[in-house]
Amino acid sequence: MTFTIVGRCKRTGQRGLAMATSSPAVGNRCAFVSHAGAVGYQSIAEPRLGALTLKLIEQGYHPTGAIKLVTETDPWFGKRQIGIVDSDGRSDAFTGDNNIPWCGHIIGENFVAMGNVLAGPQVVEAIAEGFHEKEDDILEERLIRAIEAGRDAGGQPEGQTSSSILTFGHQSQSRCDLRVDVSEEPVKELRRIFDWFKPLLPYFEERMTTSTVPRFKDFFKDNGHVREYGKPVPVTRGGSTKFPYKG
Repeated sequence: MTFTIVGRCKRTGQRGLAMATSSPAVGNRCAFVSHAGAVGYQSIAEPRLGALTLKLIEQGYHPTGAIKLVTETDPWFGKRQIGIVDSDGRSDAFTGDNNIPWCGHIIGENFVAMGNVLAGPQVVEAIAEGFHEKEDDILEERLIRAIEAGRDAGGQPEGQTSSSILTFGHQSQSRCDLRVDVSEEPVKELRRIFDWFKPLLPYFEERMTTSTVPRFKDFFKDNGHVREYGKPVPVTRGGSTKFPYKG
């Protein structure tokens, strides 16, 4: 019930995936990324097998070997869909025979486009084209543009409910981890959140290695980015209304 782009930036080596689905909270169950590669594990998702697949990639398995091992030991492999791109750009995918049509995938160097319960093969074709449209863009932009293209090509006939993006650079934690768990237009909402957050990608990478960076609000202001923030909630005590400290 999901369409996904799993990709690696050949220029930077960054890797990750973006996805959308008719189910809620897709990023909680289907996305697995680390320094070694990116794995999308979907259809009837099994997070433990997704984590195992990523662990195999971390141990040096080729994506083809990792898929072979997890499917051979899974009695429900016919209901799974898997896409992998490792840190060297090697890729492979698997679509079980019991996935709901339309289902399928496209495999290429540095990417896998895949999906199930789709409007047709044009969805994964559009995802692949969207990912390659502007290869000089940052990886996150390419991933989101790919699932936007999949949505615009028909996506899932029953609509989408959630979407997510997860990427890693060269550090031990994620570079970008954004989710829309429930929305009438989750891909559109993911785009809005990402555009708001995008200037902070290098900011949070720098903050991992130094404590001298300014507050993110000051970073936005110093770099000419205008943003709105959450409003304080009034607290009523003893008949008077006070606002929380705004520091």
